[in-house]
Formats: sequence, C-alpha cells, structure tokens
Amino acid sequence: MNFIKNKYSNRTIKRKYHILFWVSYFIFNVIRWGSYFDDYWYSLKSNLIEFPLHIIIVYANLYFFIPKFLIQKKYKRYITSLFISLSFLYTARTALNYFLVTKNIWPESEGYQEAFTFNHVIAVTLGELYVLALATAIKLTVDWVNQRNRIENLKKEHLKSELNFLKTQIQPHFFFNTLNNLYALTLEKSDLAPTVVLKLSDIMQYVIYDVKEPKVKLLKEIEYIQNYLDLELLRCNKNSTVDLNIKGNIANTKVPPLIFLSYIENCFKHGNKNNNDFYIYISFEITQENNLIFSLKNSFDPSFDKNKKRGIGNTNTKRRLDIIFKKNYKLDISQENNLYSVNLEIPLTKKQ
Repeated sequence: MNFIKNKYSNRTIKRKYHILFWVSYFIFNVIRWGSYFDDYWYSLKSNLIEFPLHIIIVYANLYFFIPKFLIQKKYKRYITSLFISLSFLYTARTALNYFLVTKNIWPESEGYQEAFTFNHVIAVTLGELYVLALATAIKLTVDWVNQRNRIENLKKEHLKSELNFLKTQIQPHFFFNTLNNLYALTLEKSDLAPTVVLKLSDIMQYVIYDVKEPKVKLLKEIEYIQNYLDLELLRCNKNSTVDLNIKGNIANTKVPPLIFLSYIENCFKHGNKNNNDFYIYISFEITQENNLIFSLKNSFDPSFDKNKKRGIGNTNTKRRLDIIFKKNYKLDISQENNLYSVNLEIPLTKKQ
C-alpha cells in the first residue's frame, strides 16, 4: 500500500514540475513576443494556438521517438518520425494562426509574407527545434541527476549488504562450540558459566542490533572483539596468550563495524590452538594524522593449516574497505615462516 502511495506521490510531483515549466515558458513567450511586436493581445492569442502543438511534439519526442527509435539506434526511423511530426506541426500551426489569429502569418519579417515559403518553413521549424532542444536538455539533465542519485543509493545498499554478509562470517560453529563449552561448564558447575552466557549474549546483541549504523564507536567494537577472544580462548591450550593493546585516545573514535573480525577469526581458524606457543597480538593505534592503525600478529603452523580451505572473509572485508575508503587506506598482509601478520591503516575522517 505504501508503494502505491509513494508511486502516486512521485507522479503528482512530476506533474507539478511539468505544469510549472509550461506555464513559466508560456508567460515568458507571451511577454517576450508581446514586447517585440508591442502587441500583447496578439502574442497571447498566437501562443495559445502554438503551445498545445509544442507540448504534443515535445512529449512525443521525449516519451516515444527517443525511447523507441533513438535509444534503439534506429536513427532513420527517428529522423523520419521527427520530420513528419514537424511537417504536420508546421501545417497545423500556420493554418490555425491564419484562420484564428491573423492573416499575416509571419509578422516578424518585413512586409507581407506567404505561407509555405522556404524561409517561413525554416523559421517555424527552427523555432520548434529550439523548444524540442530546451525540453530535451532539461529532461536529460533531470534523468542524469536521478541516475546519479540511484547509483549513490545502490552503493549505500551494497554497503549494507556487505555488512549483513559480514555478520554471517561469525561461523555457526563458533556459536555451537561456545554452547558446547557452556554445557560442559554447567555440568562441572563452573563459576565461568554465567560469564560465558553474558559474553555470548553481548556478542549476539552487538552483531544483531548494534551495528546497523555505517559507523560505530571503536570502544564498542573492541569490547565486542574482547568478548569474542575470551570465548575462543576456551577452546585453546591453557598456555595460549592474547595481547590486546590500545594506543591513543579512542573515546570519540568511530569506525565501520566488523572490519577487523575476519582477520581475527583467521587467527583461530588457521592457527594451531593446541600448540603451547599459540599467541595473538592485536594493536589499535591512533596516529597524529588522525588515522587508525590496526595491527595483528599470530603464530602460524603451516603443517597444521595446509589442508584447510580458505574462506572469503578477507576478500569480503577488502571489498568493504574499497567501497568505504576507495584508495584512501593501506592494507598489508604477510606470512613468513610461523608468523602471520596484518597491518591496516584507515582514515578516521572519510576522504572523498
């Protein structure tokens, strides 16, 4: 029902603009030619005759000839149709002016001029082409602006889709594993069980409800990451270590949500969590240039990871970075021996 109302409302707005254009153009022409001939009554009568013909040929050209012939590259048909229309319009305009307005059908010229002469046909045709060109230019300009707005809206929708897709990168197995760990803790009547429930609840609330905006507070994002790390560490070797550092004032800093998640996920997905040397180092640093540097390093065991399939999380994240920051960011991912590292630098104020 809302769609029908919006469609009707848009058509009403378009009609208003069309009426405004023709009324304004009519008044302008009446005043222009009335001043030229010093005869406003004649100008009013002749324009009342000519304007309906202007309107017919303009809309025929905009909504029939151009879409059916010109856009379809049927140039001969377009030129033929336009030529026939102009010929009909010239005949109708000349006849109506002659019988209803004045016997002098070309008062602009010196002396009395007859109809259907070469000069008169050219003068009238050029006048009609002027009207066609003006209306077509306005229509093409409006269409270009609307098309540009549609492209911008599509980009925004695409970004939302990327974000929604990224939410699904929190693999279902993560939730299942956490629930299994929680089940084991409850059987053991461990004091950790309530904490696990709260952290899992916070993660689900953040992902489902809190990341609807294009940007979120970095502090909130880090809290979410910390909860994620704590729950993943339940499945790691007890000697595993995670070091998360923050450098600079992040109180009022905002970033695109879930940008860092896929890289952190990879630490657990491709690292040997059962190894005593398993560690993750994460750093967030605010630079003097008002950039954010996200650094990530983790131990990496090639023999453990060689049979694992690579996911699309990193590709998806890079696509989001391209959309949000275009070329105004730096991303460096490297893997050397037993060390996997990520360095991402993004501007906190989006550059155009």
